[in-house]
Amino acid sequence: MSIDKETVRKVANLARIELPEDRLEPMAREISGILGWIEQLDEVDVTGVEAMASTVEVGLPMRDDVLTTDGTGGGRPEEIVANAPKTEEHFFVVPKVVE
Repeated sequence: MSIDKETVRKVANLARIELPEDRLEPMAREISGILGWIEQLDEVDVTGVEAMASTVEVGLPMRDDVLTTDGTGGGRPEEIVANAPKTEEHFFVVPKVVE
């Protein structure tokens, strides 16, 4: 895939990036090169290779999902809505903003 100077100008304009005229052509060549490398990746046979998010296997620390009532947890809805001007069953009531 090749990107031309006009495409770079259009993308720069959409991204609100100021790109001088003399940089458009070099940028087009650079982006075309990057897209060429990406196209090369399509040629790699990945049949049977499991998708992964990292090259290092890392487990996430897990904890039980337990409702706490200390300073960091919940279980205090009355305190949370105490200063709200209007509440209903521990929910904030706000004016309707969408008709």
